[in-house]
Amino acid sequence: MISEKLVFSRRAVLAAAATLPILRGARAEQGMHRSHGLSSFGDLALPPDFQAFPYARPDAPKGGQLIMEAGGSSWDSLNGFILQGNPAQGLSLVYDTLMAGSLDEDNTLYGLVAEAVEFTDDKKTYRFFLRKQARFHDGSLLTAADVVFSLNVLREKGHPLIRQLLRDVDRVEAEAPDRVLVVLKDGFGRDSILNVAGQPIFSAAHYAKRDFGRAGLEPPLGSSAYKIGAFEQGRYIAYERVKDYWGKDLPVNRGQGNFDLIRYDYFGERAVGFEAFKSGQVNLHESFTASEWATGYDFPAMRDGRVTKKEFPDKRSPGFQGFFFNMRRPQFRDPRIREAMGLCLDFEWSNRNLFYGAYTRNVSYFENTAMKAVDPPSPEELAILEPLRDKIPAEVFGMPFVPPVSDGSGQDRALLQRASTLLKEAGCQRKGTQLLLPDGTPLAFEALEFNNAFDKVVQPMFKNMRLLGIEANLRVVDSAQYKSRIDNYDFDMITDRKMIGGVPGDELLAYFGSVSGKAPGGMNLPGIDNPAVDALVDQALQAKSRAQLIVICRALDRVLRAGRYWIPHWHASSRRIASWDFFGHPDVTPRLDLSYSQLWWWDAEKAAATKARG
Repeated sequence: MISEKLVFSRRAVLAAAATLPILRGARAEQGMHRSHGLSSFGDLALPPDFQAFPYARPDAPKGGQLIMEAGGSSWDSLNGFILQGNPAQGLSLVYDTLMAGSLDEDNTLYGLVAEAVEFTDDKKTYRFFLRKQARFHDGSLLTAADVVFSLNVLREKGHPLIRQLLRDVDRVEAEAPDRVLVVLKDGFGRDSILNVAGQPIFSAAHYAKRDFGRAGLEPPLGSSAYKIGAFEQGRYIAYERVKDYWGKDLPVNRGQGNFDLIRYDYFGERAVGFEAFKSGQVNLHESFTASEWATGYDFPAMRDGRVTKKEFPDKRSPGFQGFFFNMRRPQFRDPRIREAMGLCLDFEWSNRNLFYGAYTRNVSYFENTAMKAVDPPSPEELAILEPLRDKIPAEVFGMPFVPPVSDGSGQDRALLQRASTLLKEAGCQRKGTQLLLPDGTPLAFEALEFNNAFDKVVQPMFKNMRLLGIEANLRVVDSAQYKSRIDNYDFDMITDRKMIGGVPGDELLAYFGSVSGKAPGGMNLPGIDNPAVDALVDQALQAKSRAQLIVICRALDRVLRAGRYWIPHWHASSRRIASWDFFGHPDVTPRLDLSYSQLWWWDAEKAAATKARG
């Protein structure tokens, strides 16, 4: 489950890795350089006069409704930018930002509220020029004062992750109603300015009488293409298109925001949500399980063509998904114990018997990218790793760790024997049917989930663990309790997926940095607290070229894999979308995301024909 309160933070992290921006058409004027966008390690792909993103259909019709299943089982807040509360899905639809990212380009932003940006030679000072037509939904002007308020309130009261992303901001000033000055601190990170440009803009007047730091159910005042419509706490939330949206004809928006209504419905279980899709209550469904995609579509609406299914190539890095150990717990502090438990997952058996052969095993934190470590360290990597030799395992200097391939039986005796040996080496002892830690306490843990989606995977793995004497159980809680426990690291093991952008930056700090693993609501769920990892992350944030970043990330990949912080899962090469035959979509799929809520549209003729067949 991805918390809505992290949407803007992650957008800034993944779409923007802002190091020394090199800008097409930049001009020098009194020590400042002006551009219509920001990029890192290269030019912007689109010129100042571009009319629309190349993957969008500029004349896409407006109308209709998109109804989807929400990612959690409940919600209780309409403030998605603080630690408190469990926010509704889709809140990012309500707010504009200074600049917007392209789904075809890594780490690029183009002007949205800001039509242009100037920056100094040292990339420490930026001036954003705001569009004078920018408006909030109540008709009030969106000005520099609102931008200053937004950045300052997020720095003061925002979610800990957002505060971390804005850590390098020294000051923000309104030089004029349409001009914002941002000055960064000395030693600022590569992502700093794009993290600023990707944050939501709030109305200072709206919050003059409200406490931004409190969760609640009062609809917020936004400025983007949608506003909050009807909702019922915990059950659904709808977003209505703002037909007179001030920015609807901007190049970064043209051909997007096409549905009159976007609604998220909440269900306790994915299976219940799928039944709602089959009945037509939900009209678009993304399948995340191979078994459902392979066997779940034999129902009347599918057979008569009212429902269609299609696979779209997934061109992104899959990120890293797996079972993550909470190393704050004493039973997981020894890497040999963690490796032994990882040997209990028989991926080959699961892929054949549960997944219809649809997946490839994850082995790296940087799958399908140039950052993935494959061979022994190169001379360039060794130059980075040698100063850290006393802080990292010796195996880092050889081939990177790869989970072994099983015999596919579901109970590979050789792997379980290897696991037993590792446990003994870690000082564990068997007493009857129980395995005891060196201090004499049973080796037991609980995997925390908010639905039963992984039950069929974890139970065979737990069976193998019990053969070793490990007591393993699954605990399913509602999404509100789940979020609270995750925010406070109150779990033993958890399933999670993290995405990494094409130019990794601040997400590395969020996922692997020791500071992130100590702050409430952080994204370093395993609690990685390794000075070598911190050092490599710091180097990655300061990399001055893509080639240098690749070398650093390969070294980081080796160290992380040697840590045995997770039991890696798998990834697919496509995204599986089923929908009632109501929609049109662009012929060209953007490289970084399908973004069906923004790029697809309601096809009135197809919808009428589909409904007539029903």
